[in-house]
Amino acid sequence: MADEPSAMHMPIAASRLPTGWTWKRLDAVCEGVFDCPHSTPLLTEAGPYIVRSQDIRSGSFQSSEAAHVSEETYRERIARAEPRHDDLLFSREGTYFGIAAEVPRRVRLCLGQRMVLLRPLSSTTHSRFLLYWLNSPMMASYIQGFREGSVAERLNLPTIRGLPVALPPLSEQRAIASILGSLDDKIELNRKTCETIEEMARAIFKSWFVDFDPVRAKMAGEKLEAICARLGLTREMLELFPDRLVDSELGEIPEGWEVETIESIATAVGGSTPSTKESSYWDDGIYFWATPKDLSGLHTTVLFGTERRITEEGLSQISSGLLPVGTVLLSSRAPIGYRAITEVPVAINQGFIAISPNPGISNLFILIWLESAHETIVSKANGSTFLEINKANFREIELVIPNGAIMKVFDQLARSLYQELVRMENEIGTLVSLRDSLLPKLISGEIEVGS
Repeated sequence: MADEPSAMHMPIAASRLPTGWTWKRLDAVCEGVFDCPHSTPLLTEAGPYIVRSQDIRSGSFQSSEAAHVSEETYRERIARAEPRHDDLLFSREGTYFGIAAEVPRRVRLCLGQRMVLLRPLSSTTHSRFLLYWLNSPMMASYIQGFREGSVAERLNLPTIRGLPVALPPLSEQRAIASILGSLDDKIELNRKTCETIEEMARAIFKSWFVDFDPVRAKMAGEKLEAICARLGLTREMLELFPDRLVDSELGEIPEGWEVETIESIATAVGGSTPSTKESSYWDDGIYFWATPKDLSGLHTTVLFGTERRITEEGLSQISSGLLPVGTVLLSSRAPIGYRAITEVPVAINQGFIAISPNPGISNLFILIWLESAHETIVSKANGSTFLEINKANFREIELVIPNGAIMKVFDQLARSLYQELVRMENEIGTLVSLRDSLLPKLISGEIEVGS
């Protein structure tokens, strides 16, 4: 039986192992397999991280959206084992089940309810090799056979302990981990650079369009040279900003700027899902068709493609049709708030609102505004099963629009950052493709590595 200590089910796709490789149970190559506390923690604004399955959906821990717990809760949740570098996080339940990620260096974290902690046995098992094995296509396919539960996909702990591991000699594990790890390290470096680029664009937006820093500095009588130096503006750019604030329905705004609705500055449309039972809509599809899931693993806000494609006949069933490059996408439910600019023509399902700005309105302005206005957008949502903002409610949301000259200057600044973001994301895509093509060949021994 699967819960007996010696039991191990073999993957159907398993072939004869290379010389020197052996099959082992997961718990035989680990010092420990630690289950999570089965309680709902109280979240805090700061403190150690608590890892949930969505935080490792990309195969690495992403702290940008991770939640925090208090020191007291942290101590309670590490009573069985305190996560440390070279341990692996493993998701056992939910949409993102069966995914492994490393515990980062110098990061204090504890397990959420759907997580398991693996501590590889260093004398026999290289942590990164085990990471790549657990995330390999063979294991992804194998784990699907152990789904439990009618609502949430789940792996029970005895099944996890008995997961099979094809283990080469330690020297080969290190070599495989080094090859794949060098690619992952470069991918992660690029992702951090992308995050920095996005932070720069958000900082400009907040300074100009939320805090109105240039206007307030002028009103305070600060010298123009000092304002330019402090805010990173040229004299010509600063002169475009007014020198006073006036009342509006959204509070004080710069003189000459306008309060507009989304409907007055852009076209906002939704999509749909043609019948998945109609093969003529999907088989040999040629057009990208996006769902919010296509954005769920992204670290940046650029959409280059989608998991699924749709045919010409299928496209004809979607009233919004094929959306052009540069369209801004917002997931409107489950969850609300994924954002991206399309770098390819794409059709969308009903989980998106697609926004096409009018002439003179920057799509990058809209993209960053969506993030800054997230709470307002969510407040307009409704629904009993899950929150959803419909197109009518979204279109009536008001926002402050600057004069055309400032909008143009912002677009120029943000566009240069965005183009670098696109370049970095393209490079990430190339590296990911290379890693994903090498991974199954290295993990299976198809490609031999030197010891």
